[in-house]
Amino acid sequence: MAKPRAKSGLKRAPAKRMPRKAKAGTRGLLPAESRLDSLADDAQEVRERIEAEGGLVVGAYSDPLGKNPLLLAVLPIGRIEPTPFQRDLSQTHHRKLADVLDRTGMFLDPVIAVTAPKEGFWTPNGRHRLEAMRRLGAKSITALVVPKREIAWQILALNTEKAHNLRERSLEVIRIYRGLMDEDAKRPESGFAFYLEEASFVTLGVCYEKNGKFAGGSYNPIVRRLTKFSEEPLSKAIRDHERHAEMLMELDSRVAEVMGKLKARGFVSPYLRAFVVGRINPLRWIQGEPPPLEEVLKTMRERAAKFNTEKIKQEDLASAGGAPDDAE
Repeated sequence: MAKPRAKSGLKRAPAKRMPRKAKAGTRGLLPAESRLDSLADDAQEVRERIEAEGGLVVGAYSDPLGKNPLLLAVLPIGRIEPTPFQRDLSQTHHRKLADVLDRTGMFLDPVIAVTAPKEGFWTPNGRHRLEAMRRLGAKSITALVVPKREIAWQILALNTEKAHNLRERSLEVIRIYRGLMDEDAKRPESGFAFYLEEASFVTLGVCYEKNGKFAGGSYNPIVRRLTKFSEEPLSKAIRDHERHAEMLMELDSRVAEVMGKLKARGFVSPYLRAFVVGRINPLRWIQGEPPPLEEVLKTMRERAAKFNTEKIKQEDLASAGGAPDDAE
């Protein structure tokens, strides 16, 4: 009979709370109540901005869920750009989308837009539709313009239907983070937790900025458990993330050296990096409250430097679990 596994003492990350199912018809506005006969000051300013930029407002209404004013407009396509912090453009996706639009002859899915800081507009979730329309030579594009500019920072929360891998998500988060620093670097990092989702994504995002092929999947479970959003202002909190990212990349170079020695001995496996990281991870044996991330990374770096590859057997690697080295 197998012995029960001892508890590690590590606290799991809290589960994300999902809203309870509400009673039907108890929230928001009825269709007739969504009508707007006049615009509040912030929405009126956006209307004037649209017209000044050469666009046309074709309608306005109150969002039936949150009751926020929204403007439906046709914008000159040259006056709208993607936000600088979203996922990279997929050439395949936007070309296929352009082909579909060309065949149907209709653009039926307006992009979301906000006013850009100085001039023009940003779209936080319409990059591929925008590029597809540009590919077709379109003069204008339909947009749902939101007066509240902070919607641009909520791109990850809004795009839950799109499958982001770890690399894409981390890069989006660090780009959002740097954009938020430009907007208000003095606000505490914890105040943007909803926009950034996980503190570990900020640290890994710095790694991916420096090395797009960084094996973040091997380290994210460790960083995620030991990192939380700080009460320090963004301008100061980013320094901790950058320091931790530097330590992670230095650790990964040590792990790569161990992997090279194992490969030289004939060990071949998609789980090779996960195997090495698992062997040097001290959290497996720690009872109670785990040490800070910096201490753990330092210990792992020292263990990687002393890793004795001569003692590793094929059956050790065969029993290794975890994600493949290239699974991001």
